[in-house]
Amino acid sequence: MTVLSFTATESDAGHRLDTVIAARLPALSRSRASRLIRAGHITVNGLTKKPGYLTRPGDVVRSEIPSSEPVKCKPEAIPLSILHEDRDIIVLNKPPGLVVHPGAGHKSKTLANALLFHCPGLEAVGSRIRPGIVHRLDKETSGTMVIAKNDLTHESLSRQFKMRKIHKAYLALVYGEMNAPEGVINLPIGRHPTDRKKMSTQSRRSQPTDTRWKVKEAFSGVTLLEIDLKTGRTHQVRVHCAAIGHPVVGDGKYGGKRRWKELTSQDLRNILKSVKRQMLHAWQLTFLHPRTEKLMSFESPLAKDMASVLDSLRRLCSQVGP
Repeated sequence: MTVLSFTATESDAGHRLDTVIAARLPALSRSRASRLIRAGHITVNGLTKKPGYLTRPGDVVRSEIPSSEPVKCKPEAIPLSILHEDRDIIVLNKPPGLVVHPGAGHKSKTLANALLFHCPGLEAVGSRIRPGIVHRLDKETSGTMVIAKNDLTHESLSRQFKMRKIHKAYLALVYGEMNAPEGVINLPIGRHPTDRKKMSTQSRRSQPTDTRWKVKEAFSGVTLLEIDLKTGRTHQVRVHCAAIGHPVVGDGKYGGKRRWKELTSQDLRNILKSVKRQMLHAWQLTFLHPRTEKLMSFESPLAKDMASVLDSLRRLCSQVGP
């Protein structure tokens, strides 16, 4: 445990408590200082305060900073498809079927376990069960993710996500044919009113949500969309596509699991009924490198199952003709 006690000076006055703590301990990011303040490890004049408390001259600040939080998950030798790695970040292509971090029903064999094996020491970055993880993808969604390898990177990336400075583009195979080459879905999303495991555009407590889409490839009965997220709500792509009558193929939670039964083409039904998960891929990710501030963009190739489905659709369309 690191113990730090000091009296705030005039230069500290008017600054947020978490900012002052981070300045006193350069190895400690403001985000971690904020978490420690909320947990009661940092007090002002013997009292707990909020991270945004504005420090006053004469305030006695005492910090008892525990050693790195023990991670509940253990390192596991799970292969990672790494697109880029340096001393600050790891960019990878998450395969479908891999849970991002431990939770109910998934205590091991997660991306977090794999990251701890690949990068010893990552347990000190972020939370106990989400080492280095600043965003997530659903278990059955594949694609590009960025991981923070230190506190400063974690804070920078988290801030970029919060300020919507990170560009995320998805590919989604959806049912139906679009009535325009592109469009915008502006429907608020919140927790489903009766099913707490789902999200909904009919929630009583919702947040503004913006999804932009354009047709990347059109087939008879299904469409491949390129989707640009301006917000980052839980299940946003899946909920919005379902809300406009075009659920993601294979999405059992939002109406895309058995939709193939409604199709008239037997060949098309044969292709789509074999789909085992939602055909959703986090295609591109663009952000500023936390250290160099260089704009970086990464693109993940499609998982084999989704690529195979698209190849089958293209062959079918070529057989049918225009």
